[in-house]
Amino acid sequence: MVDALYFGERKEATSWCAVCFRDPKRKENLWWTFCHAETTSVYVEGRKYLENLGYTIMSVTGDGFGGLRQAFAGIPFQMCHVHMERIVILGTTRKPILEAGQALLALIRSLHQNISGESFKIYLKKYLEKYQTFLNEKTVNPETGASFLTHEPLHRASLSVVRFLPYLFTFETHEQISRTTNSLEGHFSHIRDVVGVHRGLSRSHMERVLHSIFLASTIAPTKKKLKYVL
Repeated sequence: MVDALYFGERKEATSWCAVCFRDPKRKENLWWTFCHAETTSVYVEGRKYLENLGYTIMSVTGDGFGGLRQAFAGIPFQMCHVHMERIVILGTTRKPILEAGQALLALIRSLHQNISGESFKIYLKKYLEKYQTFLNEKTVNPETGASFLTHEPLHRASLSVVRFLPYLFTFETHEQISRTTNSLEGHFSHIRDVVGVHRGLSRSHMERVLHSIFLASTIAPTKKKLKYVL
């Protein structure tokens, strides 16, 4: 599984992140790097690094970052169910008032209840048939005459589910793949707790601290990494 841990607000120029590849079964960090933001090239770099060491990447679980599927082309990709729910909540809120929002949130939360891919597709089709007209409603600005989607956040959330549908049930045909990035999320949570004690460190010092933490969950650190950290 792969993901990025950001430090600072992502829209600010001073933000940066740590990108990590992790084997959830062995709870082992395989590769990591630090960069301004996650990009396709960063993930390609990590893939090539591991493949050059002789690793065979059987599957990848990640979030909705578009470059992931490009970086891991040819490898089964699983969209993290937790990240999928977060994307939907951006459009519905956690306590939606609109019926269409309530229905979409309930549908996406069914992912955590072991719903089959076939059943999910049927329910999604019914949802779109029932609410498509509502989702496409537009409001006209009386002053400018410009029109915009009345329920734009909800409309965007429903489109996201449709867009990621081909990657929500990859695990059904690839038993080794994880449905979520929870193992990495938990690891990141631990990291945040540790680095929180060291507030005020410069980025270079923070990276050294992170190297040590990531290295502690690496079964076979390279001599170069050991020399850098120790």
